[in-house]
Amino acid sequence: MERKSTRRQRNAPTINDVAQKAGVSPMTVSRVINGGQVVRPAMRERVERAIAELNYAPSAAARSLAGGEERRIALLYSNPSAAYLSEFLVGSLDQASRSGVTLVIERWDEGTSVEGVIAHLQRSRVDGVLLPPPLCDLEPLTQALQRAGIAAVAVATSRPPEGMPVVSIDDRRAAYEMTRHLLQLGHRRIGFIRGNPNQHASGRRYEGYLAALAEAGVAQDEALTGPGLYTYRSGLEAAGKLLDLPDPPTAIFAANDDMAAAAVAAAHRRGLDVPGDLSVCGFDDSAIATTIWPELTTIRQPISAMSRQAVELLVRQLGARDAGEPPASVLLDYELIRRQSDGPPR
Repeated sequence: MERKSTRRQRNAPTINDVAQKAGVSPMTVSRVINGGQVVRPAMRERVERAIAELNYAPSAAARSLAGGEERRIALLYSNPSAAYLSEFLVGSLDQASRSGVTLVIERWDEGTSVEGVIAHLQRSRVDGVLLPPPLCDLEPLTQALQRAGIAAVAVATSRPPEGMPVVSIDDRRAAYEMTRHLLQLGHRRIGFIRGNPNQHASGRRYEGYLAALAEAGVAQDEALTGPGLYTYRSGLEAAGKLLDLPDPPTAIFAANDDMAAAAVAAAHRRGLDVPGDLSVCGFDDSAIATTIWPELTTIRQPISAMSRQAVELLVRQLGARDAGEPPASVLLDYELIRRQSDGPPR
C-alpha cells in the first residue's frame, strides 16, 4: 500500500478540538465533514466556522466516523475496589458519549487467558481498550494488545508500557507529601499499609512514604509496614496487626481509601479514638472517604477525570493512526484533602 505523501503536523488541531470550539460532539463534527443531512443549519454553521478558524484538515479516520463505521472502545476491568470502579466508569461513560463512541464493559475474571481476551475483543470489533489498574500493569496483556494492533490507553500505572499512552498522577510525590504532612503534625511512628504488589503504583507510593521518613531523619521500622491488596478486608487485617504491636503507630497511612476506612474500623474496635489516639489517612478520595466517620484525610486522585482523559486520548489515538502521530501521555494533578481523620499525636 502506498504511504501517504503528507502527514498531519504533531500539534495540528483534531476533531475533538473542533468539537470543543463549536460546542458540539465529535460525531456532529464528523457528520458535517461527511455532508450529513441531519445536522441543524445553525449547528452546521458553528462547526464550519470552527473548522475554518482552526484550519482543521480532517483525517481519513475522522471522515469515517459518521460514514457508517461506529467506533467501539472497551473498558477492561479487574479491580477489587467498587468505589474506584464506580468513579472510573462514570467518567468513561460521560466522555464516550461526548466523543461519539460506544463504550462496552468487559470483565477480566480470575483464570481469564490473554489469548481469549484478545480473540473476544477482535470478534466484538473493538477498536481500542481502556486499561485501569491492575490490568494496566499486566505485561502479557499490554504486549498482546500491541501485537494484535488494538489501540489501548493505560491508566494509573507508574511504569508505562512501551509505545502505549498513559494517564496517571505522580504517585510517589503524592505519598511523600501525605507522609510529610503526618510528620509535620508530630508523628514519628507512622504505619503504612501497602497496595497490591501486582500494581506498579503501589511500589511508588511506598517509595514516597520511605523518602519522606528519610528526609525527616526518621528510621524505617519494618514492623510498621503492613501488606495490603487494596481491599477492605486486607486493610482490616494489616491495621489490626499494626495496632496490636507492643509499640503501635500513632498514625496509619493506607495506600487507598478502602484500606484506610478499614484502619478506622480496626481502631474503633479497639476503643481508640480517631484522630485523638490514631490518625488515619488514605489515597484516592473515593466515595468511601466521605461516607465513614470521621471523614478521611486523603490524596485526591482525580479518578473520573483520569478516565475521561483516557477515553479522549484513546479516541485521539484512533484518529491519529493514519496521520502517524506518536501516542501521548498525560500527567494529572493530585491534591491532599484534609478532613477529620488526622491530628497531632497525643
